[in-house]
Amino acid sequence: MTESGSLLSKISSPQDIKNMSTGELKRLAAEIRSYMIQSVSETGGHLAPNLGVVELTIALHRVLDSPRDRIVWDVGHQSYTHKMICGRLGDFCTLRQPGGMSGFPKMSESPHDVFETGHSSTSIAGALGMAVARDIRGEDGEVVAVIGDGALTAGLAYEGLNNAGHFGTKMIVVLNDNSMSISPNVGAMSGYLSRLRSDPTYNRLKEDVNNLIDRLPSIGRTMAGSVRRVKGSLKYLLLPGMIFEELGITYLGPVDGHDIPATIEVLERARRIPGPVLVHAMTIKGKGYEPAEKRPDKFHGVGSFDLETGDGRGSSSTPSYTEVFSDALVRLAEMDDRVVAITAAMPDGTGTDEMSRRFPDRFFDVGIAEPGAVTFAAGLATRGMRPVVAIYSTFLQRGYDGIIHDVANQRLPVIFAVDRAGVVGADGDTHQGAFDVAYLRHVPRVTVAAPRNESQLGDLMYSALRWGGPVAIRYPRGSGPGVTFDGEFEFIERGTAELLRRGGDAAVLAFGHPVAEAERAAAVLSEEGREVGVVDARFAKPLDEELILRMAREVPLLVTVEEGAVSGGFGSAVLELLHSSLPAREIPEVVVLGLPDRFIPHGDQSAQRTEFGLDAEGIARTIRDRLGDASSHTAD
Repeated sequence: MTESGSLLSKISSPQDIKNMSTGELKRLAAEIRSYMIQSVSETGGHLAPNLGVVELTIALHRVLDSPRDRIVWDVGHQSYTHKMICGRLGDFCTLRQPGGMSGFPKMSESPHDVFETGHSSTSIAGALGMAVARDIRGEDGEVVAVIGDGALTAGLAYEGLNNAGHFGTKMIVVLNDNSMSISPNVGAMSGYLSRLRSDPTYNRLKEDVNNLIDRLPSIGRTMAGSVRRVKGSLKYLLLPGMIFEELGITYLGPVDGHDIPATIEVLERARRIPGPVLVHAMTIKGKGYEPAEKRPDKFHGVGSFDLETGDGRGSSSTPSYTEVFSDALVRLAEMDDRVVAITAAMPDGTGTDEMSRRFPDRFFDVGIAEPGAVTFAAGLATRGMRPVVAIYSTFLQRGYDGIIHDVANQRLPVIFAVDRAGVVGADGDTHQGAFDVAYLRHVPRVTVAAPRNESQLGDLMYSALRWGGPVAIRYPRGSGPGVTFDGEFEFIERGTAELLRRGGDAAVLAFGHPVAEAERAAAVLSEEGREVGVVDARFAKPLDEELILRMAREVPLLVTVEEGAVSGGFGSAVLELLHSSLPAREIPEVVVLGLPDRFIPHGDQSAQRTEFGLDAEGIARTIRDRLGDASSHTAD
């Protein structure tokens, strides 16, 4: 709760900060930071990135007139201060809670949220489109893209910069440079920005030369051209490869993004410059909360935590699938020196960090560049390596073209470890891993598998190295049923399912995480007099056609269960098989359970599974509804 006498409690729109003094703005920043730390410790959220942009956000709203001036946040998880200033302070206690405020910009929440940005590196291209539309429509107003330095590792950001310079459209790009994405930044651009940060001499001399040219009398084109060439040579002498200006974008900075007056001043200058401008603001990720400053990667996205220690609350003692994947990856790398790991700026999030410590020469972080990760893996595979590409389901979508043309078309043995497959809870619609089965299943030569428990994840990884060809293994966020690895990998034949329980009344074909729920549902129904078979499908492609067709002939009802989009998913594959293999009169009733054909908002992961009927009770209820009353069935 904010105190009634605080400055923050009086803010209901950006207009409320327009006439504040510098001292009041600094006080407001302190109040926002304190309130944010307290609130996120209760709800969880993206703490460190938001602590780093408090003053920068205040400066932006002091200079700009939102929503007439449009601010596009990239990635949107740094928009918490923006949301507070733009009238949503009272909703902040509901951050990322079911039915509450989104952790990302949401156009349905406020006219101040002008673009929804759950994935990185989209802001420049999106903002450029807004700026061009403004010009075509004869409107006015600024368009500003706020992008993190980590997001500049993505090709999409460069495409936006290239077109901004080419079009010459008036817009402002604010580069929030905290030397981090989620983990420390990698790549040439990171080194380039480091040189910019450490060498302010260039910018001072550039201004001196500009002032000199402005003061020169009319001395003819030749002399003026010579002076401009001197200016250009200074650029190359002092900072070779001044990439932004070579793209046609005026560069301003670096400026201390925590110095509100200095940031306001440079933003005002940017508004007066025609054409595209890049403002380079240096910030500290996690600023103002010591645990977050020391471990900004840990506090990038957190659950609820103890304010004093920074330790998380209610952590599970059961290893997560990500941790199990990490252990299996290291074991496989010990067994096979061809195994290499690739991540796209998320070694901690994907569990490849241990691989980076144990086998640094076989670990590669390519930055926020998923398409590059996929094609890089393809290149490694052509030379006999066995790359494992660990990427969240929602982010792997960005590498889709490479999966098709660079990996599958060339029959290359690349393993895609598809983390966060299925519902993810608080991160919401942009992060739900709903589509991977549907977008991978129809690609020729790609094997799509999912483990029912932790031990089977290691077995599938071990087996995939021996199948050859491209393989995607999907697994959910969080912990599994707690089946521990027994020390030895077991080979699984490609495309084979496993019959776990027999039953003549119905059969559940479950894919991946829902298998355990299907077994619980079958146990409950058995007590009610219904005998329901359970199959662990293990593969969405290729299907175990023999087993599935046998089950279809033995029971009147098949229920498929998956934690992915129904459209084009595992259940669709089963229906395609039945209709292509059996006469219509022999096809049993089939019910397909999965995620609906809509974007799923943020909420509680367990509650979402219940909502979509993917838990034991939902599966049992579906079977009861289709088969009718068990007692009358028994009497017959």
